[in-house]
Amino acid sequence: MAAEILPDGPASTLSGVARVLVLAGKLPSRIAEDLSRVARDQRRSFVSAVVGANALSAHDLACALSQVLGLPLLDLDAIDINRLPQNLVDARTLSQYQVLVLGRRGSRLFIGGADPTDQEAVDRIKFATQLTPEWVVLEYDKLARIVDAKSTSAGDALDSIVSSGDFDFEVEEQDASTKADDEVASAEVEDAPVVRFLQKMLVDAINMRASDLHFEPYENTYRVRFRIDGELREITQPPVAIKDKLSSRIKVISKLDISEKRVPQDGRMKLKFGNKAIDFRVSTLPTLFGEKIVIRILDPSSARLGVDALGYERDEKERLLSAVRRPYGMILVTGPTGSGKTVSLYTCLNILNQPGVNISTVEDPAEINLPGVNQVNVNDKAGMNFAVALKAFLRQDPDVIMVGEIRDLETADIAIKAAQTGHLVLSTLHTNDAPTTLTRLLNMGVPAFNIAASVILITAQRLARRLCENCKAPADYPREALLRAGFAADDLDGSWRPYRAIGCSACNNGYRGRVGLYQVMPITEAVQRIILAQGNAIDIAEQARRDGVRDLRQAGLLKVRHGVTTLEEVISVTNQ
Repeated sequence: MAAEILPDGPASTLSGVARVLVLAGKLPSRIAEDLSRVARDQRRSFVSAVVGANALSAHDLACALSQVLGLPLLDLDAIDINRLPQNLVDARTLSQYQVLVLGRRGSRLFIGGADPTDQEAVDRIKFATQLTPEWVVLEYDKLARIVDAKSTSAGDALDSIVSSGDFDFEVEEQDASTKADDEVASAEVEDAPVVRFLQKMLVDAINMRASDLHFEPYENTYRVRFRIDGELREITQPPVAIKDKLSSRIKVISKLDISEKRVPQDGRMKLKFGNKAIDFRVSTLPTLFGEKIVIRILDPSSARLGVDALGYERDEKERLLSAVRRPYGMILVTGPTGSGKTVSLYTCLNILNQPGVNISTVEDPAEINLPGVNQVNVNDKAGMNFAVALKAFLRQDPDVIMVGEIRDLETADIAIKAAQTGHLVLSTLHTNDAPTTLTRLLNMGVPAFNIAASVILITAQRLARRLCENCKAPADYPREALLRAGFAADDLDGSWRPYRAIGCSACNNGYRGRVGLYQVMPITEAVQRIILAQGNAIDIAEQARRDGVRDLRQAGLLKVRHGVTTLEEVISVTNQ
């Protein structure tokens, strides 16, 4: 800090703000020493001691620090406090160090405080956010009112949620043999700080639009990270001592075996906010230093967003809806884990979910509860796998069947026969794009004529981060870079401009939310002939291109043209 490079003199025994004020001639050395002693004895900041003793007014103190240290001075009365960035730094840290987050630009985080010599606050905030804090001087009295109000309201809100009946975990009923054991285990982990910490993490994750929470134990640290807009971001490092209690707490409310720490376990839990309930999928994994736990937030509202909200272009949307309205056939959605396949399938199911339609799904596990749809969970221990459930569905007078994933020949064979006998079948596969999905089915052993006769449409998809509308700015890419990325020369006619991510208080490094990139490939007669002729994925991809189907890279470049995402993001998610 600037105060640390001041020359030695009468203030050589002082530090921080005290030393700055003495060397600037704003405060006598003797008074500064007395106030420093008072601040230490009362465990308060030197700034609060100075203002409290009327040695300097808050305004004069702030002006002096701004002038001597060469830092900007901001009047808090001149800004709208409610528009300050939220959730970049946790409320407890802000209250502890008496600072406010004022804004963000790229990797710089502007923080306001009355003591800009507080290096501990800088280090703590830099560690938590991985951003570079820069000081803005604020008047102590105005700052104290705002920080106290914020911390009080946040604390009251959390306390009221935690203590009220409107916030609770819902645990499914268990059999008597395990219920007694879990009641004992639950009593052992009803540690108030651990309970409150877990509840706060879940509330924060929901407020920050996170999709997953990661609780990760290491030898000397314990880390909590949230996946926000597809990127993992470290949120906090709680004490290592709570890792076992936190793991036990999560396992109890997820109906997992609290005593089993040697093998992975999967479970679910539900958090109730008044009339609203949010489901979480829980996965535990034994590691060297404890159990890593990942909690996925399952948002039922995502299935009701509609096709338009998912990012389909008009022609892609028309192809998908045309296939969904067919009375029979198979629709396949493909892509890696976390590419939004489940949301796409449930969006289609929501379109089909009418009183006159019988819909059954088998999943591992069912992620989104959709009223009006008969949902079945895979249970390998009980012998309930995809193939068994599909055979049962065919005796249940179905109209629409959804299979969570086609993993083997038996499941594929039953699903295809169902599609050939008057049922609409929806499912997923893990392949890179739409053409390779057909060759994957051939490699699994499905006869080519069955594939050609049953599959009516394949959608491959990825998720790309969406640019923040508040801060995105035009980008100047070299023409050669745009051509290498896949743009045609005719596309670079100057009628549009690409954008780049900047970063502001309303987003995450220039991005907010995600948008889908889709390759929607209907199985035309020409593609069917290639399948029957045992053609490869390259032949199918070439025919799809002639049919007007964009591949994933072209779909991403179209989003770049529309200013929805950046070229860097498209290249990273479609780098094949």
